[in-house]
Amino acid sequence: MSGGAPNRVVVVGNGIAGLTAADTLREAGFDGELTVVSDEPHPAYSRPALSKALLLDGDGMSPHVLPPAGHGATELLGVRATGLDPDRRLVALDDGTALPYDRLVVATGSRARRLSGLPEEFTLRGLDDALSLRSRLAGRPSVVVVGGGPLGMEIASGCLAAGCRVTLVSQGVPLTLQLGPYLAGVFVGAALDLGLTVVETGSARLEGHEGDARVVLDDGTVLQADILLTAVGDVPNTEWLADTGLTAKGVVPVDSRGLVRPDIAAVGDLAAFPTPRGPRRVPLWSSAIEQAKVAARALVRGDEAPPLRFQTYFWTEQFGLSLKVVGDLPLDGEPSYVDGGPGGGPALMRWSHDDGTGVAAALDYRIPIPRLRRLTRAAA
Repeated sequence: MSGGAPNRVVVVGNGIAGLTAADTLREAGFDGELTVVSDEPHPAYSRPALSKALLLDGDGMSPHVLPPAGHGATELLGVRATGLDPDRRLVALDDGTALPYDRLVVATGSRARRLSGLPEEFTLRGLDDALSLRSRLAGRPSVVVVGGGPLGMEIASGCLAAGCRVTLVSQGVPLTLQLGPYLAGVFVGAALDLGLTVVETGSARLEGHEGDARVVLDDGTVLQADILLTAVGDVPNTEWLADTGLTAKGVVPVDSRGLVRPDIAAVGDLAAFPTPRGPRRVPLWSSAIEQAKVAARALVRGDEAPPLRFQTYFWTEQFGLSLKVVGDLPLDGEPSYVDGGPGGGPALMRWSHDDGTGVAAALDYRIPIPRLRRLTRAAA
């Protein structure tokens, strides 16, 4: 069908973007045939928990578990989408079948970027990765983590808390590129106090062979450990969209409503959407949720659906600290303190811009997110 209300919607991907899109389709009034395809055999789960609470959960609790889905879709778990024919409106699956659709949500996310093909290189991206790592941490192995971004630091924090000797390899001071020097300094200080070894380098590579892998730094220094784990970014899962004309430079560009074309939406880690700084991919949990809500409504309501009004929300827990930030990162200079102050303890901070707006951050401070958002506005 070329127009009108859709009868069949297929959602490819069952992460938080796909789950939110399916739920929102129902909330927006879609009552037709809904199918969710996922290459993972597990129901939807909380990916942020994998590098935080789940690594330390040894009592059978499940911090990654989400409430059961209420969208009533047919779920094809453990099935991979291998191709798309947008003209015939067919999604090809790895079991040899094809799913027809009237509307399609592309939410296949991304995978961990790897530095090598060595089996000793461990990455943490999915639930099975996290459960495997948690099991290995029980023996208190030595660990080298390559990557000084939020994921690498969260993993290093979890390994350290499990009683492991941990070395983190970073290009420059960890977290500086993501948070800015002030907040990075707070977290690195806490990490060093707890016993993390930080090695700064211009580059690092994994080399060797199966059974004898090692990390080699740009000055020739060699680091070895029982576990070699890399956290050096992600790669959007767009290969199955080859030859469709929907991708550009490895991502899927979308409009302000998350649409690639009127019958196809793309949401989550693989989508580049318009921002004041130009089209950007924002691979954050909150970003995936907001994108999916807007795009699902647009598939049902068309131009009547409101466009995306995105405001970055970032949070992390590591080395005994919890941080929530509303606004664009990284941050230059030092903040003004709305509550608390430097030197430890809960603090509420603000970085101001010339137009009166700003970025608000809460460090170990219990505050509702709406109030944190208000602190970013003019005359706050």
